[in-house]
Amino acid sequence: MRRVGLLAGLLALLAAVAILAPPLEHFMNRVEPGPLPEVSPQAARLHDAAFVVDLHADSLLFGRDLSRRSDTGHVDLPRLREGGVGLQVFAAPTVVPLGMDMERTSSNALDMLDWAGDLLRPGLGRSSPMQRALLIAQALEVLARESGGRLVVVRSREDLRELREARSEDPGTVGAVLAIEGAHAMEGDPDNLQALFDAGYRILGLTHFFDNAYAGSAHGEAKGGLSPLGRQTLAEMQSLGMLADIAHLSPRATHELLDQASTPVVFSHGGVKGTCDNTRNLSDAMLQRVADGGGVVGIGYWDWATCGTAPEDVARAVRYVIDTVGDDHAALGSDYDGGVSVSFDTSKLSVLTQAMLDAGIPEPSIRKVLGENALRVLDLGLPWEGDAKPASQSRNMPARRGQRASAG
Repeated sequence: MRRVGLLAGLLALLAAVAILAPPLEHFMNRVEPGPLPEVSPQAARLHDAAFVVDLHADSLLFGRDLSRRSDTGHVDLPRLREGGVGLQVFAAPTVVPLGMDMERTSSNALDMLDWAGDLLRPGLGRSSPMQRALLIAQALEVLARESGGRLVVVRSREDLRELREARSEDPGTVGAVLAIEGAHAMEGDPDNLQALFDAGYRILGLTHFFDNAYAGSAHGEAKGGLSPLGRQTLAEMQSLGMLADIAHLSPRATHELLDQASTPVVFSHGGVKGTCDNTRNLSDAMLQRVADGGGVVGIGYWDWATCGTAPEDVARAVRYVIDTVGDDHAALGSDYDGGVSVSFDTSKLSVLTQAMLDAGIPEPSIRKVLGENALRVLDLGLPWEGDAKPASQSRNMPARRGQRASAG
């Protein structure tokens, strides 16, 4: 009888996951109804000819089938193809703190994925942060394998160049790069950096919404700099061929990372204080430092990034980056499917090209923003095939537990 009871409980849990997961994502990742600019023939031609790159989407956190077109969320493979996207960076959040706040989030907050993760993707709730990262990487591998060549995973510079060639023959081919939000996914084990790399991760942000043992977060309590562990991890990342993402770093940690970085960095998703002044966004000084290092700033499409969700709000932030540091450093970083509301999903991305034209941005600059700038940085930061040094050789990297502790 006990086995029957356990089985009934398991079936009830699985049924709850199946029933509740789609409505939960529909609530979290909304497209707000409203007028969008009409896309002119000029904008359509410009958009169709561009290699479009989006530096950040959290779509793999959710269990829906991304090979099928859906009315839920913002991204799936059919909508990426409709929107003319050539490369999508898929990010993996592995800890989502309860009560997370843009201004101040505790490192000791309960992890919502522990009790609600299975409502998003089966297996997340019963996993450690590292296991979640590997589960999400596996989901991308399955999606690519079953796509019939429509989606290819990019792990190296050779892969990136092969993607360009494939798109010249079939513009509907989409590349995918894996990113991870927060080095706490490594769980204090330095060997896990190699494991993440082997799983396909090529972009890593040291922090997400809370301070950890690697660095201070823009949303943390202490908002400190890089710890010795964070500095060593950054050095090993760059040796392997992983790009650093500063999108959630504290100002102090950002400056310290830029002091050490030997390759361009990405600010994958967010905005600039010049058009939307809050703790999430880059100051002019930070913007200049990213540009001085050859990096790119991915402008997001949600209100905290641009103080609005209309295409013209995004275009205004893009224009500000161009006017401040030049057109080599502006890029797109939607934060699609990241628990945000937007005014257009990825299938309607050409409305943003229209908005940039309407903002007076020249066509050559728009092509850079749509993808050329991001491609340049990826081509500089990704490894050559087989050229990475194994992280397991770096035994001087201190192993730390309690990885959610604040960095000083």
